[in-house]
Amino acid sequence: MVSKKEPNGAELRLVIAASAAGTAFEWYDFYIYGTLAPLFGKMFFPGSSPAAGFLLALATFGIGFAVRPLGAALFGTFGDRYGRKATFLVTITLMGLATTAIGLLGTYAQWGLAAPVLLVLLRALQGLAVGGEYGGAVIYVAEHVSVKKRGFYTGFIQIGATSGFSLSLLVVLLTNTLVGAAAWEAWGWRVPFLLSLVLLAVSLWMRLKLSESPVFAMMREAGEVSRQPLREAFATPARVRRLLAVMLGGAVGQAIAGYTGMIQLLNFLQVSVHVDPVVTRVLLIGVLASLAMGNVLAGWLSDRVGRKPVVLAGYIMLLVVLFPMFHLIADQANPALARAARQHPVVVTGPDCAFNPFAQHGQASACGTVLDTLTRIGVPYTKQAAPAGTPPIVSIGGAPTDPARLAPALKAAGYTLDPVTPPPRNLAIIVLAMLVIALPGVLAYGPMGAWMVELFPARTRYSSLATSYNFGVGIFVGFMPFIVQAIVATTGNIMTGFWYPFVMTVVALVVALLSLPETAGKRLTENAAA
Repeated sequence: MVSKKEPNGAELRLVIAASAAGTAFEWYDFYIYGTLAPLFGKMFFPGSSPAAGFLLALATFGIGFAVRPLGAALFGTFGDRYGRKATFLVTITLMGLATTAIGLLGTYAQWGLAAPVLLVLLRALQGLAVGGEYGGAVIYVAEHVSVKKRGFYTGFIQIGATSGFSLSLLVVLLTNTLVGAAAWEAWGWRVPFLLSLVLLAVSLWMRLKLSESPVFAMMREAGEVSRQPLREAFATPARVRRLLAVMLGGAVGQAIAGYTGMIQLLNFLQVSVHVDPVVTRVLLIGVLASLAMGNVLAGWLSDRVGRKPVVLAGYIMLLVVLFPMFHLIADQANPALARAARQHPVVVTGPDCAFNPFAQHGQASACGTVLDTLTRIGVPYTKQAAPAGTPPIVSIGGAPTDPARLAPALKAAGYTLDPVTPPPRNLAIIVLAMLVIALPGVLAYGPMGAWMVELFPARTRYSSLATSYNFGVGIFVGFMPFIVQAIVATTGNIMTGFWYPFVMTVVALVVALLSLPETAGKRLTENAAA
């Protein structure tokens, strides 16, 4: 393959700026729905149970991830056959139009069943688009830059996810504040989605200035472009093993770490410990903004010590801090709720005490109805079995309570059921805990783009990276908010859901340690099978 000169400083800055900005805007489009999941639960999935509506909204959020592997297969093949640039122009256009269309949807009250059906379809189109976007952007940058700075420069693409999520929080916060609560629920929530049309125009304007990736241009001139890259990517057992190892050891691990420090922090603060949504968004914006350049620094560090040590350090750190930091946040964010749960624990005793978090028209038993009430107002509980035929009994701190008068009894016991704003000293501790929770995602995510690009040969790089990455994230991570919240709703314990990210991080750590080689310094023009 004939070598081509590297881009000059101005060309390189344009490549990185256009790729990073476009990626951030596309992640903004993808995350804006997750930011508004509680609101979408009320507007598009109404029913007798707010908990069920919220879970269905989270499930729809997960659908966007579930479709990502299909987008990866489609656009990965397109990118390996026709070029990196053309592919991410198509994906960002599809994403922008789908996001704008969500802002034009009628709610369930306006359009009936058509509203959630169309929402699911548009969310699927978003997933289809993002399935091809990330791989294309990170490959495009990696194939432009020098081998010695590949982790550093691709780290700017890695900022895209956190920047897009932070931008979604900021736009929601500003819009909500400017229009007021009543207008926000009536029409204001549409503004963040309609803004996507403006971001799409900016992204297209920037990316149309770019030329094709040097590596792909060399392959095309040499006649080495694969005609069936997806089939070639799965052609041998060794290649399949590499795809699976990257999926579990790379994609799943870094996404679990990153999403725990973004989506799970957001849901935990708002839903589990009742922190005011405005306060939550301000805190999370500040934390993510302060750590944004950490992705670049982690990528830079991986250029010097290797990709693998930095990523594994992120996985190990998450395992160490996950439970202690979330416990600390719970204690500091809502001290009255934490104190009430310790001093006056809620115990529900009854027969057939099963709770279905998806029930839209009431629970199957009286005991299940009590659990539904406790879940809806965010109060932790434990369950005890009772003989058949006996009515459910609720005790608060050992004192029997009439289930019909549950809310006033809980308030009397010190349970805070309304949104709270922690005092300044507590906020400082919460921010430190949030930084500690988010840092593992930075360590794992910063070098990951360069590592995954280097793990695959040039002929099938787009197909291989996009497929392994999006299968891992789509299957195991996209539904994490839903799985965590479903476990919490079923068990009554706000901490039990975190066993899911803990276990998946252990799996990623083991697979990465045993199955993924170090690749820092590898030439990207090599076409031999990895």
